[in-house]
Amino acid sequence: MGAHADHDMGHTVAGWTGTAVVTLGFAVAGAAFVAGSGPGLWAGAALVLLGAVAAWALHLAGRGKATGPRPPGLRHWRTPDPAGRHGHPDCLGCRLAGRRAARAAVPAAVRAAVPAPGSDPVGAPASAPGAGNRI
Repeated sequence: MGAHADHDMGHTVAGWTGTAVVTLGFAVAGAAFVAGSGPGLWAGAALVLLGAVAAWALHLAGRGKATGPRPPGLRHWRTPDPAGRHGHPDCLGCRLAGRRAARAAVPAAVRAAVPAPGSDPVGAPASAPGAGNRI
């Protein structure tokens, strides 16, 4: 286990692929800028766009993740997202692809394992009423 075994760091095939291709595109565009090459700048820009499209396509193919933490069993970066092909609620990428998933369309096991946004983390001590920072 890594140092962050209890946290969902968001590492996915879609994320790593998009990041690698976009980073390569910026490196090509930077080298072309220093060298004064116009076609190299366009090649770098094309790689940046290709990286964004590749990450989006992989996300839609179920190799990304929805917003928020994943259940512990789905946190490995190579684990496909079971709800990915149906669309994620509140996901701009899924909405742009025409996948308007309602909350009911997400499998109940996945939905139950993901805490609601703004909820207290598991194991966080609850503060007592009236207990605050006293001087």
